[in-house]
Amino acid sequence: MAQSSLTQSQTLPDSGASAILWLLKQVSGPLIVVFLLIHFIINHLVGEGGLLSYSQIIVYYQIWFVPIMEGIFLILVVGHSLLGLRSIVLDLQLPKSLTSLLDWVFLVVGVVAVVYGLWLINQITRAGIGI
Repeated sequence: MAQSSLTQSQTLPDSGASAILWLLKQVSGPLIVVFLLIHFIINHLVGEGGLLSYSQIIVYYQIWFVPIMEGIFLILVVGHSLLGLRSIVLDLQLPKSLTSLLDWVFLVVGVVAVVYGLWLINQITRAGIGI
């Protein structure tokens, strides 16, 4: 009688999923919403005509915390999306060797995407140093 049952709003890790990866996916979702709201408000509601111009973006990125915030947003979005794709792969119950290969593909794609995005953030930030 002391057994507890899960409600429909509660989730558990997929079979074969690491509890840490599952937790990262669960935590990153709400954080993405917060960062998305900040990003949307500043980039689409603050500027004249609804969008920041190139020069306004360069000035905006000179605020010390903006590149950090955008970098965290990038990492959260890439990580969350690739963990979601991994969950789909696990649900398909593909052979273990193929699942392992796809894990490596997701990892490489994620690292390349994050490194490239951080490089772009750095370039935007450095573009404003001379202004």
